[in-house]
Amino acid sequence: MLFYDGHCGLCHRAVKFVLKHDRTGEAFRFAPLQGEAFRALVPDAARGSLPDSIVVRTSDGALLVRSTAFIHILRRLGGGWRLWASVLTVIPRGLRDAAYDFVARVRYRIFGRRDELCPIVPAELRKRFDP
Repeated sequence: MLFYDGHCGLCHRAVKFVLKHDRTGEAFRFAPLQGEAFRALVPDAARGSLPDSIVVRTSDGALLVRSTAFIHILRRLGGGWRLWASVLTVIPRGLRDAAYDFVARVRYRIFGRRDELCPIVPAELRKRFDP
């Protein structure tokens, strides 16, 4: 499950990127951080310490954040994206997370803020989104 900031233009683009490059159509389901699915699947105690950009919940219930979530997404997409994930793991996590946090801080200024929580996607892809 990929949880994203439903108000973030960059996060909407990231979701569309994953939808486009997910060859099987089964790598991820999507839900906004502001939605019911997030509240139902992520315990209250964990929510306060999570970033407000992208969070991945793995099949075993682990919560991945920042650059670790990004790398996990690339690995799940497979193909050449898996190679990019391997390259990124060479960079120390502290540096990766610092770069991620910088982009997260400026994302609204650069990519805008959205009122709608879900990106506009074709009807056949909407079934992959939870409220």
